[in-house]
Amino acid sequence: MNTVVHVTHEAVHKIGGIGAVLHGLITSKVYRAGVKRDVLLGPLFSTDGPMEGRLHGGTVLYSGVDGYRNTPFANDFSRIEHDYGVKIVYGRKTFHDPLTGVTSEPEVILVDVRHYNPEKMSVLKFVLFQDYGIESGQYEHIWDYEQYCRIAEPGLEAIRAIGCCENGNGTRAIPIIISHEYMGMPTALAALSRYPGQFRTIFHAHEVATMRRIVEEHPGHDTMFYNVLEKAVAKGEYVEDVFGSQKGFYKHPLVEASRFCDNIFAVGDYVVKELRFLRKEFKDLHIETAYNGVPARSLTPDERQQSREKLRQYCCNVLGYQPDFVFTHLTRLVPSKGLWRDIRLVEQLERHLAKENKTAILFIGSTETIGRSPHDIVHMEKWHKWPAAHREGHPDLTGGEANFYAGVQEWNAKARNCKILYINQFIIDDKTLGTRAPAGIDFLDFRKGSDAEFGQSIYEPFGIAQVEPISFGGICVFTSLCGCAGFVHKAAGEKPTPLAIPVDYTKLPESMRTQTIAELLKMKKGARDEIEQSIAAEVAAELYKRLPRSPQDFERLIAIGGKLGAEMSWDAVAKNFVLPGMEYALKGKGGAK
Repeated sequence: MNTVVHVTHEAVHKIGGIGAVLHGLITSKVYRAGVKRDVLLGPLFSTDGPMEGRLHGGTVLYSGVDGYRNTPFANDFSRIEHDYGVKIVYGRKTFHDPLTGVTSEPEVILVDVRHYNPEKMSVLKFVLFQDYGIESGQYEHIWDYEQYCRIAEPGLEAIRAIGCCENGNGTRAIPIIISHEYMGMPTALAALSRYPGQFRTIFHAHEVATMRRIVEEHPGHDTMFYNVLEKAVAKGEYVEDVFGSQKGFYKHPLVEASRFCDNIFAVGDYVVKELRFLRKEFKDLHIETAYNGVPARSLTPDERQQSREKLRQYCCNVLGYQPDFVFTHLTRLVPSKGLWRDIRLVEQLERHLAKENKTAILFIGSTETIGRSPHDIVHMEKWHKWPAAHREGHPDLTGGEANFYAGVQEWNAKARNCKILYINQFIIDDKTLGTRAPAGIDFLDFRKGSDAEFGQSIYEPFGIAQVEPISFGGICVFTSLCGCAGFVHKAAGEKPTPLAIPVDYTKLPESMRTQTIAELLKMKKGARDEIEQSIAAEVAAELYKRLPRSPQDFERLIAIGGKLGAEMSWDAVAKNFVLPGMEYALKGKGGAK
């Protein structure tokens, strides 16, 4: 296929899961062989600073912000800017994967929409209402909604201006627009309405925003929600039948409108269920499971041990002991990650460790910010022994970090065999971990050297981070609702694998299994706490039994992980899911007509 346009807020910044997906696909050899041209389209979030920084390491070829014109498309871009009251930045961004060695340079189009022509916006919003029933008026005060509506039409015109709809020999090409989450839906819908037959569209569901909000805001979290979902579906009910109108949430109508796209990618099996729970039109809609990939490469036992020793030494340098086992959890500090469940799990592991006089460390790397500078780290090391101890306020703990650290501090005061070292850094290497970090330690060491990665989220559509160590022989503890749980099961040939422990926090005790939907909706935190404690005890026993204890154990798990990693790589994802799904979209048979 000729051109794929990815509409995303992570066109130049790798912020979270979507950025990881883009990087994994664009640097996949299989994907590169199947896609001739990639274009990343998104908003220009800031005009501050010099032109060279607009694409954050990329090459700027045109910037209406800076008056720079170094492309044959400059006149077209200028016309679009004049018509819509926008500024365009165009160029290329370099993606390189050190594991595969692949380098790719997709084109990037960023649109500054702060001074958008209001008449143009009114026309588009009328089209969204007339063709798709989206009432934009109630969301106009929400900038996140507004900016993604504003990039739609100038973005499409810029895509056409750079020749994405042409084959280069005078014949017509059909580009595919992929809306990564709700952000790209105005662009996809505008393409279907404004240029019928000239584009194909795919909604890439990295989550279902409506369901995420319900799960995160209810005290029963996933324990409540997925039990309610199963009972509601059995009765032929949908989300608004159970949880009331969702139209006040600006993302909801955009996600609902994904039913008009030519195909839908869902990153996990439960994402498919959540989409079908949106409304009756999704019940029989064509939806394809397109799992995310996992960084994969071959690893020798010596390499694994070298990384593991760095982590053990770092623990010793900071806390004064070399642990027998090393656990990790590298993630964002948001409610959906369920970080309190890590503390529940180490509480239960402590008992097993104490029986055999063994020790462990859990490294939790998570922050609300972009991280602290090496200078700040050295200062905090000197004055309050960071990261063994933290202080609230700049440059150390933010409010959310302080709330989580309070739980860590309480546990560490009681712990004897398994302590938690909380590292509030975004980038982890020997420059950002302070003077006590072993020389040369980096992010991959936390992947290659981990005995087990925790990731017991309350809402996790896929979970790239918690399954990354699997190809290196690390045990991964994730919830059974994660998309990665289904992918691991398929990659392992539909059989259990010693490297995965799916945790089911939706498993109700016998006394609650006959509860009605109305009763489950009243679930309180206390009831969920009891369920989590019971499940954590089961998980701790299973994890402790599986932990590697000998060189033979490590070799066996590395061999298993290497095979799993090959089946879960981005090349495998591109071959088995993404490229076939794009071919389906090109047929133009999907979507609600």
